[in-house]
Amino acid sequence: MLKSDHETNMEREFTAVIQKRGRWYVAYVEEVPGANTQGRTLAEARRNLREALPLILETNRQLTAAGARDARREPITVQV
Repeated sequence: MLKSDHETNMEREFTAVIQKRGRWYVAYVEEVPGANTQGRTLAEARRNLREALPLILETNRQLTAAGARDARREPITVQV
């Protein structure tokens, strides 16, 4: 059985934004609302974001599948 695009493991690039706030580093993904985390060190913030992003993307896919049976999924390309 062939996997659909969202089930295929693909490497994609996103923009991580990391800011030092007090004793913590706060990190989020510019392109994905809700993909945010923090860490006591820069390395920890990066690691946490790398762990969080796939989970958030998968959760979004599951929510779409469960709540929108008649919804269409299709690629969209834009210039920014």
